[in-house]
Amino acid sequence: MFGSGADHWVCPSDRQLALRAKLQTGWSVHTFRTERQRRSQTLDARELDIIVGVIQRAEQLDQAEQRRIGRLVERLENMRRSAVGNGLSQCLLCGEFLGLLGTSSVLCQDCSKKVCTKCGIETACSQKRTQWLCKICSEQREVWKRSGAWFYKAVPKYVWPMKEATQGLGPGLSAGERGGLPVGSSASAGRTYSWARSKGQSFPLTATLGTLDFSLLYDQENNALHCTINKAKGLKPMDHNGLSDPYVKVHLLPGASKANKLRTKTLRNTLNPVWSETLTYYGITDEDMVRKTLRISVCDEDKFRHNEFIGETRIPLKKLKPNQTKNFNNCLEKHWGMGANDTTPWLMFLVLFPQIEKTDDKSLEERGRIMISLKYNSQKCGLVVGIIRCAHLAAMDANGFSDPYVKTYLKPDENKKSKHKTAVKKKTLNPEFNEEFFYEIKYADLSKKTLEVTVWDYDIGKSNDFIGGVSLGINASGERLKHWFDCLKNKDKKIERWHTLTNELPGSGYSD
Repeated sequence: MFGSGADHWVCPSDRQLALRAKLQTGWSVHTFRTERQRRSQTLDARELDIIVGVIQRAEQLDQAEQRRIGRLVERLENMRRSAVGNGLSQCLLCGEFLGLLGTSSVLCQDCSKKVCTKCGIETACSQKRTQWLCKICSEQREVWKRSGAWFYKAVPKYVWPMKEATQGLGPGLSAGERGGLPVGSSASAGRTYSWARSKGQSFPLTATLGTLDFSLLYDQENNALHCTINKAKGLKPMDHNGLSDPYVKVHLLPGASKANKLRTKTLRNTLNPVWSETLTYYGITDEDMVRKTLRISVCDEDKFRHNEFIGETRIPLKKLKPNQTKNFNNCLEKHWGMGANDTTPWLMFLVLFPQIEKTDDKSLEERGRIMISLKYNSQKCGLVVGIIRCAHLAAMDANGFSDPYVKTYLKPDENKKSKHKTAVKKKTLNPEFNEEFFYEIKYADLSKKTLEVTVWDYDIGKSNDFIGGVSLGINASGERLKHWFDCLKNKDKKIERWHTLTNELPGSGYSD
């Protein structure tokens, strides 16, 4: 303490000074704001020119590096494009016939395709064991090493050399508008690898895999996405006879699983299949249309081996307008590491860095969805609950499916007299029930009740598994509460809504 009488003051401690600095209070915060200090903190023109020069040189180096990596990728893609064989009975690169009457062959360690000894490169693995690589996979490894992708765990951003030759075509045209030239990009997380597109068309190099004609329609009123698979043309042959047995499977991303996988029938011995099939996803919300992507894959069915991946295309659902059909005719692309049957050289990278495909998508995982209808029948003085269908249910059995059924309760119900149960649907994750249950109850009492709907997997010899549940009533929130109040406000009118199932069991006392 300093001073005397009314003029005394206390010297602040270090803690008080630190607190003043954080709060920007006290006389000390103004000491650095003198005119001389303000002038010293500004940069003059010479200093600004130096900084701009450094930034420009860094950009030039970055562009040169992107062009260098682009040349590496271009060389690799040219090698892939020049491959003329099927990798089974023919050499993958030169197309020479292999076998007893043909040229001797070796099996590529990375892509598992057959090549002749002229198109193969003999290498040694870490165990000093001899192994063979085709020239494409060998070049692929070189790209990973020389581009630094092994460190970044993704191909760095690059520019195709062909893009530079198009700069004189006009200042108002982008590279994609001048001819669909691609620009590669990869996210810092190392999980994406994409080509820029020109007006929805793929880069011509992928045309060797074939094209797929299909249409998409989002039925907003019924929360349904209709995917009509029309036909494919010029598919890559995958069998020894130079043909394929193609089928199409569809997934919703993120969260691809057996629950949201749909597929067409298989057409035998053709490279130009015509399916004309419509695959429908039910329970699709406006939120799904914003954040989800539709992955459409074409595969070759094999009775004696794993089915082989031919190519795929992806459509962000946000491109669709409600209740308007949009037609597509896309070239198939061969994305790396995007399927268990994808035998491209990119699998080598996933073996080295398996953590790339592991994503923390727990927030996106769902137990499934259920479509429920509510209607208060004023003539019969009762609530009619309709269990219409479920979609994308969680798989509970070892075969990847479930045997689902639905139970309903109108609580409070201490004696469990209000229990109703649907029939069991065998081996499905998208069951259709179309069953209605009647609860005799006064209209005035509905506001005090809660409807609990649970979905179960039926098992023989053990307890049934809980899949998911949902509660509708005055204690609910969001769409569940809105659905309940819409039913109360509109007597004798059936109100249908989709609801997301949660893994919490409503009313723990109601175990199966």
